Amino acid sequence: MTTQEKTPKSVESRTAGQGSWWAGIPGIAYLIALVLGPIVIIVIYSFLSRAKFGVGVKWVFSVTAYQDLFFGESLAGGRTFDPTYLEIIGNSFWYSLITSVACLALSIPVAIWMATRPERVRTLLVFLVTIPFWTSLLIRTYSFIIILNDNGPINWALKSLHIITEPITMLYTPFATVLGLVYTFLPFMILPIYASAERFDFRLAEAAYDLGANRWTVLTRIVMPSVRPGIVAGTLLVFIPALGSFLAPELLGGGKTSMIANVIAAQFGASRNWPFGAALSVLLLVITLLVLVVFAVLARRASKASGNANWESLL
Repeated sequence: MTTQEKTPKSVESRTAGQGSWWAGIPGIAYLIALVLGPIVIIVIYSFLSRAKFGVGVKWVFSVTAYQDLFFGESLAGGRTFDPTYLEIIGNSFWYSLITSVACLALSIPVAIWMATRPERVRTLLVFLVTIPFWTSLLIRTYSFIIILNDNGPINWALKSLHIITEPITMLYTPFATVLGLVYTFLPFMILPIYASAERFDFRLAEAAYDLGANRWTVLTRIVMPSVRPGIVAGTLLVFIPALGSFLAPELLGGGKTSMIANVIAAQFGASRNWPFGAALSVLLLVITLLVLVVFAVLARRASKASGNANWESLL
Protein backbone atom coordinates (compact mmCIF):
# COMPACT_ATOMS: atom_id res chain seq x y z
CA MET A 1 0.00 0.00 0.00
CA THR A 2 1.42 3.41 -1.00
CA THR A 3 1.70 6.54 1.13
CA GLN A 4 -1.03 8.22 -0.90
CA GLU A 5 -3.43 5.39 -0.02
CA LYS A 6 -2.65 5.74 3.72
CA THR A 7 -3.11 9.51 3.86
CA PRO A 8 -6.93 9.66 3.60
CA LYS A 9 -7.29 7.23 6.54
CA SER A 10 -4.95 9.24 8.74
CA VAL A 11 -6.80 12.45 7.87
CA GLU A 12 -10.08 10.72 8.64
CA SER A 13 -8.83 9.55 12.05
CA ARG A 14 -7.65 13.07 12.94
CA THR A 15 -11.00 14.49 11.89
CA ALA A 16 -12.82 11.94 14.04
CA GLY A 17 -10.64 12.85 17.00
CA GLN A 18 -11.34 16.55 16.54
CA GLY A 19 -15.04 15.80 16.25
CA SER A 20 -15.05 13.89 19.52
CA TRP A 21 -13.30 16.82 21.24
CA TRP A 22 -15.87 19.32 19.98
CA ALA A 23 -18.67 16.98 21.02
CA GLY A 24 -17.43 17.10 24.62
CA ILE A 25 -17.55 20.90 24.89
CA PRO A 26 -21.27 21.09 25.93
CA GLY A 27 -20.66 18.60 28.73
CA ILE A 28 -17.55 20.46 29.92
CA ALA A 29 -19.43 23.78 29.84
CA TYR A 30 -22.26 22.20 31.84
CA LEU A 31 -19.86 20.95 34.51
CA ILE A 32 -18.11 24.31 34.77
CA ALA A 33 -21.34 26.34 34.93
CA LEU A 34 -23.47 24.14 37.18
CA VAL A 35 -20.93 22.16 39.23
CA LEU A 36 -17.61 23.96 39.47
CA GLY A 37 -19.12 27.46 39.43
CA PRO A 38 -21.40 27.02 42.48
CA ILE A 39 -18.59 25.34 44.41
CA VAL A 40 -16.28 28.29 43.75
CA ILE A 41 -18.99 30.73 44.83
CA ILE A 42 -19.62 28.83 48.07
CA VAL A 43 -15.90 28.73 48.87
CA ILE A 44 -15.59 32.49 48.25
CA TYR A 45 -18.65 33.27 50.36
CA SER A 46 -17.22 31.26 53.26
CA PHE A 47 -14.32 33.75 53.48
CA LEU A 48 -16.51 36.85 53.42
CA SER A 49 -18.22 38.77 56.22
CA ARG A 50 -21.84 38.69 57.23
CA ALA A 51 -23.92 41.54 55.87
CA LYS A 52 -25.02 44.23 58.29
CA PHE A 53 -28.70 43.34 58.20
CA GLY A 54 -28.15 39.64 57.60
CA VAL A 55 -29.05 39.63 53.89
CA GLY A 56 -26.29 38.40 51.60
CA VAL A 57 -22.63 39.01 52.36
CA LYS A 58 -20.25 41.91 52.82
CA TRP A 59 -17.25 41.77 50.51
CA VAL A 60 -14.67 41.95 53.26
CA PHE A 61 -12.27 39.05 53.75
CA SER A 62 -12.83 37.22 57.03
CA VAL A 63 -12.29 33.81 58.59
CA THR A 64 -14.95 34.40 61.24
CA ALA A 65 -17.22 31.75 59.73
CA TYR A 66 -14.60 29.05 60.20
CA GLN A 67 -13.82 30.32 63.70
CA ASP A 68 -17.50 30.11 64.59
CA LEU A 69 -17.53 26.60 63.20
CA PHE A 70 -15.00 25.30 65.71
CA PHE A 71 -15.05 27.93 68.46
CA GLY A 72 -17.74 29.80 70.34
CA GLU A 73 -17.84 33.05 72.22
CA SER A 74 -16.85 32.78 75.88
CA LEU A 75 -18.25 34.94 78.66
CA ALA A 76 -15.00 36.93 78.77
CA GLY A 77 -15.24 37.77 75.09
CA GLY A 78 -12.60 35.25 74.04
CA ARG A 79 -13.10 32.04 72.13
CA THR A 80 -13.25 28.51 73.43
CA PHE A 81 -13.71 25.21 71.64
CA ASP A 82 -17.37 24.49 70.86
CA PRO A 83 -18.16 20.97 69.58
CA THR A 84 -21.81 21.72 68.75
CA TYR A 85 -21.49 21.72 64.98
CA LEU A 86 -18.98 18.89 65.00
CA GLU A 87 -21.53 16.86 66.95
CA ILE A 88 -24.15 17.62 64.31
CA ILE A 89 -21.74 16.45 61.62
CA GLY A 90 -21.02 13.36 63.72
CA ASN A 91 -24.76 12.68 64.01
CA SER A 92 -25.13 13.08 60.25
CA PHE A 93 -22.26 10.65 59.71
CA TRP A 94 -23.78 8.19 62.22
CA TYR A 95 -27.28 8.29 60.69
CA SER A 96 -25.79 7.84 57.22
CA LEU A 97 -23.77 4.86 58.41
CA ILE A 98 -26.81 3.23 60.03
CA THR A 99 -28.80 3.86 56.86
CA SER A 100 -26.08 2.27 54.71
CA VAL A 101 -25.81 -0.81 56.95
CA ALA A 102 -29.59 -1.26 57.10
CA CYS A 103 -29.94 -0.88 53.32
CA LEU A 104 -27.07 -3.32 52.81
CA ALA A 105 -28.63 -5.93 55.11
CA LEU A 106 -31.96 -5.65 53.30
CA SER A 107 -30.56 -5.42 49.78
CA ILE A 108 -28.16 -8.37 49.63
CA PRO A 109 -30.80 -11.15 50.00
CA VAL A 110 -33.28 -9.27 47.80
CA ALA A 111 -30.73 -8.61 45.03
CA ILE A 112 -29.41 -12.19 45.03
CA TRP A 113 -32.97 -13.56 45.00
CA MET A 114 -33.81 -11.30 42.06
CA ALA A 115 -30.72 -12.45 40.17
CA THR A 116 -31.75 -16.11 40.50
CA ARG A 117 -35.19 -15.59 38.95
CA PRO A 118 -35.97 -16.22 35.26
CA GLU A 119 -35.09 -13.36 32.93
CA ARG A 120 -38.69 -12.25 32.35
CA VAL A 121 -39.35 -12.19 36.10
CA ARG A 122 -36.11 -10.29 36.74
CA THR A 123 -37.25 -7.52 34.41
CA LEU A 124 -40.53 -7.22 36.31
CA LEU A 125 -38.74 -7.15 39.67
CA VAL A 126 -36.37 -4.39 38.55
CA PHE A 127 -39.43 -2.47 37.37
CA LEU A 128 -41.04 -2.86 40.80
CA VAL A 129 -37.88 -1.65 42.56
CA THR A 130 -37.83 1.52 40.45
CA ILE A 131 -41.54 2.36 40.97
CA PRO A 132 -40.85 4.64 44.01
CA PHE A 133 -38.89 6.96 41.70
CA TRP A 134 -42.14 7.72 39.90
CA THR A 135 -43.47 9.60 42.93
CA SER A 136 -42.13 12.81 44.42
CA LEU A 137 -39.80 12.27 47.36
CA LEU A 138 -41.69 14.96 49.27
CA ILE A 139 -44.97 13.06 48.92
CA ARG A 140 -43.34 9.76 49.94
CA THR A 141 -41.81 11.39 53.00
CA TYR A 142 -45.11 12.98 54.00
CA SER A 143 -46.74 9.55 53.78
CA PHE A 144 -44.48 8.36 56.58
CA ILE A 145 -45.83 11.14 58.80
CA ILE A 146 -49.24 9.48 58.48
CA ILE A 147 -47.85 5.97 58.92
CA LEU A 148 -45.75 6.77 62.01
CA ASN A 149 -48.29 9.07 63.67
CA ASP A 150 -49.71 8.16 67.07
CA ASN A 151 -53.04 7.57 65.32
CA GLY A 152 -51.44 5.95 62.28
CA PRO A 153 -51.96 2.42 60.95
CA ILE A 154 -49.04 0.92 62.90
CA ASN A 155 -50.31 2.03 66.30
CA TRP A 156 -53.87 1.18 65.26
CA ALA A 157 -52.86 -2.38 64.33
CA LEU A 158 -50.90 -2.87 67.57
CA LYS A 159 -53.85 -1.62 69.60
CA SER A 160 -56.27 -3.83 67.68
CA LEU A 161 -54.09 -6.86 68.48
CA HIS A 162 -53.97 -5.77 72.15
CA ILE A 163 -50.19 -5.63 72.03
CA ILE A 164 -50.11 -2.06 73.35
CA THR A 165 -52.53 0.12 75.29
CA GLU A 166 -50.89 3.46 74.60
CA PRO A 167 -49.55 4.60 71.22
CA ILE A 168 -45.82 4.22 70.63
CA THR A 169 -44.15 7.51 69.81
CA MET A 170 -42.33 6.95 66.54
CA LEU A 171 -42.72 10.24 64.72
CA TYR A 172 -40.18 13.03 65.33
CA THR A 173 -37.56 10.64 66.65
CA PRO A 174 -34.18 9.41 65.36
CA PHE A 175 -35.92 6.14 64.47
CA ALA A 176 -38.29 7.97 62.13
CA THR A 177 -35.38 9.82 60.53
CA VAL A 178 -33.39 6.64 59.87
CA LEU A 179 -36.50 4.81 58.66
CA GLY A 180 -37.19 7.60 56.18
CA LEU A 181 -33.59 7.53 54.98
CA VAL A 182 -33.65 3.74 54.53
CA TYR A 183 -36.90 3.90 52.61
CA THR A 184 -35.58 6.67 50.38
CA PHE A 185 -32.23 5.12 49.48
CA LEU A 186 -32.99 1.39 49.53
CA PRO A 187 -33.40 1.14 45.72
CA PHE A 188 -29.97 2.76 45.28
CA MET A 189 -28.47 -0.20 47.14
CA ILE A 190 -30.55 -2.96 45.57
CA LEU A 191 -29.87 -2.09 41.93
CA PRO A 192 -26.02 -2.04 41.98
CA ILE A 193 -25.87 -5.29 43.97
CA TYR A 194 -28.38 -6.87 41.59
CA ALA A 195 -26.29 -5.74 38.60
CA SER A 196 -23.27 -7.55 40.06
CA ALA A 197 -25.23 -10.62 41.15
CA GLU A 198 -26.84 -10.95 37.71
CA ARG A 199 -23.40 -11.48 36.15
CA PHE A 200 -22.44 -14.10 38.74
CA ASP A 201 -22.36 -17.70 37.53
CA PHE A 202 -24.46 -19.50 40.14
CA ARG A 203 -23.15 -22.84 38.89
CA LEU A 204 -20.10 -22.02 41.02
CA ALA A 205 -22.34 -22.00 44.09
CA GLU A 206 -23.80 -25.38 43.07
CA ALA A 207 -20.32 -26.79 42.63
CA ALA A 208 -19.38 -25.47 46.09
CA TYR A 209 -22.36 -27.32 47.59
CA ASP A 210 -21.22 -30.49 45.81
CA LEU A 211 -17.78 -30.06 47.38
CA GLY A 212 -19.33 -29.97 50.86
CA ALA A 213 -19.56 -26.24 51.55
CA ASN A 214 -22.48 -25.03 53.65
CA ARG A 215 -24.70 -22.04 52.81
CA TRP A 216 -22.75 -19.57 54.93
CA THR A 217 -19.45 -20.57 53.31
CA VAL A 218 -20.94 -20.29 49.82
CA LEU A 219 -22.41 -16.89 50.61
CA THR A 220 -19.33 -15.36 52.26
CA ARG A 221 -16.54 -16.95 50.22
CA ILE A 222 -18.09 -17.49 46.78
CA VAL A 223 -21.01 -15.11 46.23
CA MET A 224 -19.97 -12.07 48.27
CA PRO A 225 -16.53 -11.58 46.66
CA SER A 226 -18.21 -11.63 43.25
CA VAL A 227 -20.86 -9.03 44.14
CA ARG A 228 -18.47 -6.86 46.18
CA PRO A 229 -18.17 -4.18 43.46
CA GLY A 230 -21.94 -3.76 43.57
CA ILE A 231 -21.84 -3.54 47.37
CA VAL A 232 -19.20 -0.81 47.25
CA ALA A 233 -21.09 1.12 44.57
CA GLY A 234 -24.40 0.77 46.41
CA THR A 235 -22.90 1.87 49.71
CA LEU A 236 -21.45 4.91 47.98
CA LEU A 237 -24.81 5.77 46.38
CA VAL A 238 -26.53 5.51 49.77
CA PHE A 239 -24.00 6.97 52.20
CA ILE A 240 -23.14 10.17 50.31
CA PRO A 241 -26.73 11.34 49.62
CA ALA A 242 -27.84 10.31 53.13
CA LEU A 243 -25.05 12.44 54.60
CA GLY A 244 -26.55 15.53 52.98
CA SER A 245 -30.20 14.53 53.32
CA PHE A 246 -32.66 17.29 54.24
CA LEU A 247 -36.27 16.08 53.97
CA ALA A 248 -36.18 13.04 56.29
CA PRO A 249 -34.65 14.82 59.33
CA GLU A 250 -36.73 17.94 58.68
CA LEU A 251 -40.14 16.28 58.28
CA LEU A 252 -39.74 13.02 60.20
CA GLY A 253 -37.21 14.14 62.78
CA GLY A 254 -39.14 17.29 63.62
CA GLY A 255 -35.96 19.24 64.30
CA LYS A 256 -34.96 16.85 67.09
CA THR A 257 -32.48 14.98 64.87
CA SER A 258 -30.88 17.83 62.94
CA MET A 259 -28.39 16.84 60.30
CA ILE A 260 -25.83 19.04 58.63
CA ALA A 261 -28.08 19.87 55.66
CA ASN A 262 -30.78 21.24 57.97
CA VAL A 263 -28.27 23.48 59.73
CA ILE A 264 -26.97 24.78 56.40
CA ALA A 265 -30.52 25.53 55.25
CA ALA A 266 -31.21 27.38 58.50
CA GLN A 267 -28.09 29.53 58.07
CA PHE A 268 -29.11 30.60 54.56
CA GLY A 269 -32.74 31.02 55.69
CA ALA A 270 -33.85 32.04 59.15
CA SER A 271 -30.39 32.88 60.55
CA ARG A 272 -29.33 34.79 57.42
CA ASN A 273 -25.69 34.01 58.05
CA TRP A 274 -24.53 33.21 54.54
CA PRO A 275 -20.77 33.02 55.26
CA PHE A 276 -21.31 30.54 58.09
CA GLY A 277 -23.69 28.47 55.96
CA ALA A 278 -21.09 28.49 53.19
CA ALA A 279 -18.39 27.37 55.66
CA LEU A 280 -20.59 24.46 56.74
CA SER A 281 -21.14 23.58 53.07
CA VAL A 282 -17.40 23.61 52.42
CA LEU A 283 -16.81 21.34 55.42
CA LEU A 284 -19.49 18.94 54.17
CA LEU A 285 -17.88 19.02 50.71
CA VAL A 286 -14.47 18.15 52.18
CA ILE A 287 -15.94 15.26 54.18
CA THR A 288 -17.73 14.00 51.06
CA LEU A 289 -14.52 14.11 49.03
CA LEU A 290 -12.67 12.16 51.72
CA VAL A 291 -15.42 9.53 51.74
CA LEU A 292 -15.24 9.33 47.93
CA VAL A 293 -11.49 8.72 48.11
CA VAL A 294 -12.00 5.92 50.63
CA PHE A 295 -14.71 4.32 48.52
CA ALA A 296 -12.58 4.63 45.39
CA VAL A 297 -9.81 2.67 47.11
CA LEU A 298 -12.33 0.07 48.31
CA ALA A 299 -13.84 -0.18 44.82
CA ARG A 300 -10.42 -0.83 43.29
CA ARG A 301 -9.68 -3.53 45.83
CA ALA A 302 -13.13 -5.03 45.31
CA SER A 303 -12.58 -5.21 41.56
CA LYS A 304 -9.25 -6.96 42.05
CA ALA A 305 -10.74 -9.33 44.61
CA SER A 306 -13.66 -10.24 42.37
CA GLY A 307 -11.30 -10.81 39.46
CA ASN A 308 -9.03 -13.04 41.53
CA ALA A 309 -11.81 -15.04 43.19
CA ASN A 310 -11.07 -18.73 42.83
CA TRP A 311 -11.70 -22.09 44.41
CA GLU A 312 -8.80 -21.69 46.83
CA SER A 313 -11.22 -19.82 49.12
CA LEU A 314 -12.94 -23.15 49.83
CA LEU A 315 -9.80 -24.86 51.08
